[in-house]
Amino acid sequence: MKAGAARDAIKTITTHYIDGAFVESHGQEVMDIIRPTDAQVIARVTLGDEEDTRRAIAAAKRAFATYGRSTKQERTKILQRLHEAASARIDDLTAAMVEEYGGVVQFARPIVESGINAFLASEKALEEFPLTRSWGKTTVTLEPVGVAGLITAWNANALFICLKLASAVAAGCTVVLKPSELSSLQTRVMVEALHEANLPKGLLNVVTGLGNIVGAELTRNPDVAKISFTGSVGVGESIMRDGAATMKRVTLELGGKSPTIVLDDAVLDRAIPAALVLAFMNSGQACAAGTRLLVPKSRLDEIKSRISEAMRALTVGDPADPKTAIGPMVSQKQYERVESYIHKGVEEGAEVLAGGEGHPEGLEEGYFVKPTVFVNVRNDMTIAQEEIFGPVLCVIAYDTEEDAIRIANDSKYGLHAAVLGTDIQRARRVASQIRAGRVVINGMTDDPQAPWGGFKYSGVGREYAGYGMEAFLETRAILES
Repeated sequence: MKAGAARDAIKTITTHYIDGAFVESHGQEVMDIIRPTDAQVIARVTLGDEEDTRRAIAAAKRAFATYGRSTKQERTKILQRLHEAASARIDDLTAAMVEEYGGVVQFARPIVESGINAFLASEKALEEFPLTRSWGKTTVTLEPVGVAGLITAWNANALFICLKLASAVAAGCTVVLKPSELSSLQTRVMVEALHEANLPKGLLNVVTGLGNIVGAELTRNPDVAKISFTGSVGVGESIMRDGAATMKRVTLELGGKSPTIVLDDAVLDRAIPAALVLAFMNSGQACAAGTRLLVPKSRLDEIKSRISEAMRALTVGDPADPKTAIGPMVSQKQYERVESYIHKGVEEGAEVLAGGEGHPEGLEEGYFVKPTVFVNVRNDMTIAQEEIFGPVLCVIAYDTEEDAIRIANDSKYGLHAAVLGTDIQRARRVASQIRAGRVVINGMTDDPQAPWGGFKYSGVGREYAGYGMEAFLETRAILES
């Protein structure tokens, strides 16, 4: 389907998934779902309220009485069924992400696959994880924390849902999921898929609604023991603050302003394309995006030339086209946010090497922005310190290796980073000094067993496989005299 193609009918979603069934919403507020490629309404969703949320929590609490005592073998079988059920809808999940979110298909399908494979990663971790340790007359067990509230963001819906659900299920928790309301179509496809896994009733419950209503109820409700949240720093702070009243356990993944360090021995034919992939992944709407490119001052002119050449080959447009590298922003609000930062960068004196303000030519209908590269950027500029969440790259020159490390760490965030260079021992030495939860060397890579999460304002706790499962467990010691 080409961007802007009309749909025959507007879809309507009026139900939530509670206690193993799709039930009509108690909440009555209706929200339009707008396709970001052409700003057309493609669906209407009825948003849940506090009553819907409380019903879902009650169902999860009932289910936990049994599921919380499940064995490793029982949980393993459920994780396998979840993987099989989600895998059967991978094409539909990808198509929904492309249409509703505007995710480019070259990124959308791998991110959906990564989410689905989280079930297998958690299964493997569970099999290897010692839930019981004993010595002498002491026994220590790791017990599921209880009902878990999962609150997910709009930029990688399938990944976040599967990742958090897999960890919770592996740990023995039951779940109430509040996905982003902007991802309602994607969520419906996912929940329809997971329904086919024949889960115990109440294990998975899903209420789509606003954060200040559904999310707030999850955060304050005493029957929810754990919150796992992906989103903004401001909301993360409120969850930590408000959840303290009922002593909530929290995992928070709150974004980043990730540095990519190009060392002076880097082969630019490889380093610059890798740096741009890191910067513009998911159209820049990625918490891991390498939006600060730190380059040696001695090679600055050469690097600027290589970036200019590479940017001319970057395709912006129809996200369903496999050749497209950058699609639209998710909403008008996000489009305006990114444009305001581009304007701010110019105001602060940064030089536009590529892109700039306004829509790309021929893409005026949707929420498309010009992929923008700023040079002559100081690390204390707003565009270098704040998370823009769009295709905006800041090139910052450094003098020495120590200078590069200092600049990389001069941020309130610490989620992700990258080091690009020829001398692998040197690259490892630099990587070990960056205060970030994950550092990649010589290009974007992943390991589903490796932890994900950040230092500083990038969050609290870790996700993925065994590290994610640990976040849903409590420790109990039994001692005999």
